Amino acid sequence: MISCLLFRLFLFFTITLFLLVACFTWWVGGEIASPGRRPLHDYHREFLADPAAHGVVLEKFTLEDGTPCLLCAPEPNGKLGERGVKIRQQMGEPGLTLNAPGQVIGNLVMVHGRKGRKEDYLLIAERLCAVGFRCLLPDMPGHGEHPAPVIYYGVREAGLPARVLSEAAQKFAFTAQPAGLMGMSMGGSVAMHSAGQADAPWRAMGIISSFHAFAPAIDVQSVKMIGGLLGKPWAVAAGLVYEWKSGLSVQEIRPHEHAMGLTIPTLIAHGKDDKIVPIESGRQLFAALPEDTPKQWVEIPEADHHNVLITDFPIYATMAEWMLKYVK
Repeated sequence: MISCLLFRLFLFFTITLFLLVACFTWWVGGEIASPGRRPLHDYHREFLADPAAHGVVLEKFTLEDGTPCLLCAPEPNGKLGERGVKIRQQMGEPGLTLNAPGQVIGNLVMVHGRKGRKEDYLLIAERLCAVGFRCLLPDMPGHGEHPAPVIYYGVREAGLPARVLSEAAQKFAFTAQPAGLMGMSMGGSVAMHSAGQADAPWRAMGIISSFHAFAPAIDVQSVKMIGGLLGKPWAVAAGLVYEWKSGLSVQEIRPHEHAMGLTIPTLIAHGKDDKIVPIESGRQLFAALPEDTPKQWVEIPEADHHNVLITDFPIYATMAEWMLKYVK
């Protein structure tokens, strides 16, 4: 009688545990395909309400495929926001000569990270506008206000950044060239796939805290969450859920294969203490770039994945200097 009760309890807890693991795996696979959409925050609304206070002009526009975008350009009278003043001071220290504020010397398409949205790049755009760039900020599929539900990490969005540049240039009557491309984390994968296209329009690229391949990045997180014994099988299961939802295997998301054929100058920056995308993955992406391609590796001290852009390291000035050198 007691042994029968114990068996039933064991069976109950085993089935319950299995169902919990299955539900969690299903949720994680769904989050990989369609992350919870980040809402607008107060600092987004403050910027959108008064872009002139940040030294920029803003225009909203939508691509023919429904992609929502923002155009962020230097304020034509040369007014600068607080961050614009700071980056120009930083870049003036090594003796780099900048054009007068308000002038546009080139275009940058900027691709946000996973669970991000185009407005997350407004404060970055403020800085880059201050040194002469017109910035174009799209929502990626499955993010922000984009109507598409699923993100493919660049495999099927490779042409999107170039369409942002082309349609914006036509709509607002500006010259599309010269143009550069920036991406962070997931956005770095999208940017790398975009730059790997045969007709890619980019003169230079900047990648921050991104991965060489997606499957190993999922493995790292899985092992961290539930240990080495079960982590990898669980990562495989979550990957299968993503494949069922998206029709794309995580094994197909391999930015480093596109890096191997690049010829445009590429800067890759990574936080030394990144626990989401280990720095070794960033190093492998950098190593995949051809040796005869102008490239620069930047390690950001005391930076994790989430604070890589808000440490004391002058990453914005570093990125801006790279773009000024090659986007011309």
